[in-house]
Amino acid sequence: MEFSELIKTATVESVLLSCAGQPAVKGTLCITSHHLLLSSCPGGDGQPSAVELWLLIRNVDAVEKRLAGSSGTITLRCKDLKVLQLEIPGMEECLNIASSIEALSSVDSVMMMYPFFHRPQTLRLEEGWPLLPMEQHFQQIATQTTQWRLSDVNQDFSICPTYPPAVIVPAAVSEETLRRAARFRQGGRFPVLSYYHTRNGTVMLRSAQPLTGPNRKRCPEDEMLLGSVLDEGERGFIIDTRSAQTAKQARMTGGGTEPKSSYPQWKRLHRPLERGRPLQESFIKLVEACNDASLGMDRWLGRLESCRWLSHVKAALSTACLAAQCLDREESSVLVHGAEGTDTTLLVTALAQVILEPESRTLKGFQGLLEREWIQAGHPFHLRCAHSAYSHARLKQEAPLFLLFLDCVWQLSRQFPFSLEFSEGLLLTLFDNAYASDYGTFLCNNEKERCLCKVKESTHSLWAWLDQPEERKKYLNPLYSPNPLVIWPSVEPQSIQLWQGLFFRWIRSSQYLDEAWAEIWRLVEGSNAAVKESTENRLNRSLSDPTARMENER
Repeated sequence: MEFSELIKTATVESVLLSCAGQPAVKGTLCITSHHLLLSSCPGGDGQPSAVELWLLIRNVDAVEKRLAGSSGTITLRCKDLKVLQLEIPGMEECLNIASSIEALSSVDSVMMMYPFFHRPQTLRLEEGWPLLPMEQHFQQIATQTTQWRLSDVNQDFSICPTYPPAVIVPAAVSEETLRRAARFRQGGRFPVLSYYHTRNGTVMLRSAQPLTGPNRKRCPEDEMLLGSVLDEGERGFIIDTRSAQTAKQARMTGGGTEPKSSYPQWKRLHRPLERGRPLQESFIKLVEACNDASLGMDRWLGRLESCRWLSHVKAALSTACLAAQCLDREESSVLVHGAEGTDTTLLVTALAQVILEPESRTLKGFQGLLEREWIQAGHPFHLRCAHSAYSHARLKQEAPLFLLFLDCVWQLSRQFPFSLEFSEGLLLTLFDNAYASDYGTFLCNNEKERCLCKVKESTHSLWAWLDQPEERKKYLNPLYSPNPLVIWPSVEPQSIQLWQGLFFRWIRSSQYLDEAWAEIWRLVEGSNAAVKESTENRLNRSLSDPTARMENER
């Protein structure tokens, strides 16, 4: 397929672009294989001459057209929640432009997407792939304990197509035991190490549901794997992210839960989290309510409650806190799973680590966490982020699990404003790139697909871009002060707030907030410069004055 076949009209003059909170701009609209560009008319009518639209067409979630006489209006609803309006002279041109954008935004072949063509001059292809390999993560754990080992049992993806080639498993368990245990777990996702809690040696594992089925099948190897995690007399907790009823029904279709008789040291706790269509519909309803300017206070509060998005945020935070509490306060190991183990499971394990682990709250550590617990762990980004909140397409497997995670992290950053090294800007950038990106980091559904598509050989890493000094500074929190403690968030309803920075991002101006943050940065940098100057002055005095040197040493 050639992109040129999908572009019916490449250029249109005198197109008027409108966007909420911005002055309308008239110019020349151009469609390329991956971008929609609008160059404003130079001078004339008091318009600035340098205004441009540079929109990644993959970012378009829905195209709506309205014809009136000999012209038409196209409304573009984007995956990052921005809404653009194009007034196009000429009915045929309007229809052709709309058809071209719809066709280009619907291209589903991964290797035809823009990351395979994007070549920034400041980066090399091999940079940032991956940020923190499983081997490096294991080396950190190996300095604390010898109870775990790095296994390459899945090196050819034959055991589990959604796991990475290397996984961390109990040292006492053989490769053959892992293979047999994998056959007893949905999708081959046998229990693997997610997090080692250095304070007391407890661990958090993740997996998919066991395939016990209606006949309550057993698997000695799976029982041995989980048994090897606990010493005699110890107990662990299994946090199932399905309701007890849903888990029971899963037995009828071959799934199920770990029976107490076969796993006597493990206690099962059900904490149901939505993951599919209900979560996607909640997201859609929330965005619709945020965009409805006609709502009065009572109707707005009613719509906010009925969409249930904040309830999902509260439930996710509560479950992550439960996992963290089991590890840190109960000093008990935890296994987290739902059905497939690629959605709510990862939401809980990743969020629990942000709560527990200071390193995961640094910019570098948070990127490493995302790489391990979302990308390499097999969250199906290509399926879940195929559409955002505006698409008219029939819902398939879309669900904003990753957005829910980012929202929960934002709640933590609001309750603990000094404890996270990164700012809200990073969370917004991650949301944008998960749905439409110049980079290959969030492409495909798992590591096997990325290998087949040669993503790491053919695209740039988002992490490499963000780690450039001039980019990195944009995402730092000027108020950050390293906090070695566990951060226990409040999950009371009054404590959970709407993430206005995301959901109102394109609806109302953030000018004054941006100016406030700029002033905070100015004050912080001024303070740091003053401290540095004072230190240097004292050092210089001590070098030139023996008496001052003696006082400094005292």
